Amino acid sequence: MAVGIQRTDVVLRLPSAGPEPVPLDRALAAVVGYARGLRPLRFRSPGTPEGRWVQVPAFGWARFDARPASVGLDADVLLAEGLHGRLDEAGWQDVHDALGRVAPLVDALVGRADGRAFWTLPDEELSVLDEPGTVGALLRRIGEEAGSHGGHVLAALHHRHPGLVPHLTRTTRRALLPHLEEGDSGVEAVIARELRANADAFAELERAVALTTDAAPTRLRLHDVLLWLTTTLRLAHAVAAGQGESA
Repeated sequence: MAVGIQRTDVVLRLPSAGPEPVPLDRALAAVVGYARGLRPLRFRSPGTPEGRWVQVPAFGWARFDARPASVGLDADVLLAEGLHGRLDEAGWQDVHDALGRVAPLVDALVGRADGRAFWTLPDEELSVLDEPGTVGALLRRIGEEAGSHGGHVLAALHHRHPGLVPHLTRTTRRALLPHLEEGDSGVEAVIARELRANADAFAELERAVALTTDAAPTRLRLHDVLLWLTTTLRLAHAVAAGQGESA
């Protein structure tokens, strides 16, 4: 690993990912492993009909996090496929239509945030007590309007607004649900609390990831990656891959 963690006095405490604190060097190794880890794939072609083994990226980093910003709805869907897998024709149209359908809500969300990053928003923006019109209410409506391929839709929206729109899947949403508090507008409030509680740690992780990899994801995406790796039991694989980069 070319660049290590400098702030050894802080750790990540993410209740949604488990009760134990995560040392920052382990978190960095996990993200580097997510970015660079490989897996074997049996490949067959007309030139090699017997097949051969090739190494392909194990995770979606190269197809999503390292990709430049999209320039239209078609490109948005392609980015989402890079993270969540190919869609059939009906699925493609569903995601495309959903992105068009939620566009006014996204515009309202951006206007409401007024340039503020998600993790700097006040509690009121993610509380039902201050609805309607809050960031939390708008995010909930976007989720409701996302259709049957919500992961693809939120992936595309996060890529367009990496500091504002959380990326959620069924797996990560289930991990966040037990940590909801009375008055929360949705699981996004849990993410905001964990980001604020770990502000120094995530700032250091952002710095190290940007210097170590070919992309600079925000702490909102880093939280998502760490939570997804943990809840899908892929964390150890990613950490091992990331530590191998430093060998």
